[in-house]
Amino acid sequence: MQLNLDDIALFTRIAELGSLSAAARERNVPVSQVTRSLARLEAAAKVRLLHRSTHGLSLTDEGDTFLNYGRQLLATSDELAGELTGKLSEPSGWVRISVSPVLAERVVAPSLCGLYQRYPQLHIDINADDRMADMARDGIDIAIRTGTPNSDTLVARQIGTHGRTLYAAPAYLSAFGTPSQPAELQQHRLIASSASPNLNRWTMADAQGQKELQVKGHTRTDNSALLLSLVLNGVGIARINSLFALPLVRQGRLVPVLQDQFVSPIIPIYAVMLQERHRLPKIRACIDYWAQWLAQMSQAAER
Repeated sequence: MQLNLDDIALFTRIAELGSLSAAARERNVPVSQVTRSLARLEAAAKVRLLHRSTHGLSLTDEGDTFLNYGRQLLATSDELAGELTGKLSEPSGWVRISVSPVLAERVVAPSLCGLYQRYPQLHIDINADDRMADMARDGIDIAIRTGTPNSDTLVARQIGTHGRTLYAAPAYLSAFGTPSQPAELQQHRLIASSASPNLNRWTMADAQGQKELQVKGHTRTDNSALLLSLVLNGVGIARINSLFALPLVRQGRLVPVLQDQFVSPIIPIYAVMLQERHRLPKIRACIDYWAQWLAQMSQAAER
């Protein structure tokens, strides 16, 4: 078969997106160009790869087999190109990352000038969302997240850690008082997460063991960056990543609340990658850099 790698790459995106028009929009080309690419591939393979109907697209059995092998071909091609160019020049090209809004704002954004200074040929495309992306469908190279992946198609590398503590703004504590015992939180305005219910289980430490406070929230949000903004604006008390909060404490913008009466477990931060892409030089360069950056942030936060 005389196969064109670009046609294979386009077919892979059609299968992942489930739409010819979506693949065309992503490439900023006419749908007719995508259709011709698919026709060339089917002619070269001598099989039909997709069923087309009024309900959309679906892979044929041959298309499903072709997709698996196509991904392997593309991964091998990318890895070969990366190894060859990595020996001749510095990492280069676009790296698409998925990251929560607060990590994007507090870690990725401040780090980019240094990353670009070290690797001028790199470009970063940021998808900031609290929800875990479908890495294959969304074309994500690196997802920066807490929690380990549960898929054997993904590779995870720990690049840092963080804890969580209760914080409030001075303006809120001035208006509503500072609680001295966990029981007093029932009279306070607590801010909860509507996207991650597990973040609303605040574990208390006492002599008899650990108890859990289930927070319903006076205010709720599904966005981690907005939650931090709500606290900074005096809306209420929330459990916040200490990696971001401690610099704001030093600036006088946040105050720890009941710090010794709630457990602050150490939570790992991972860079998650598709198995076939984690060895690419541009991917490794970004992950090594952000691991160093997070280590520096942690050291600065502890001082």
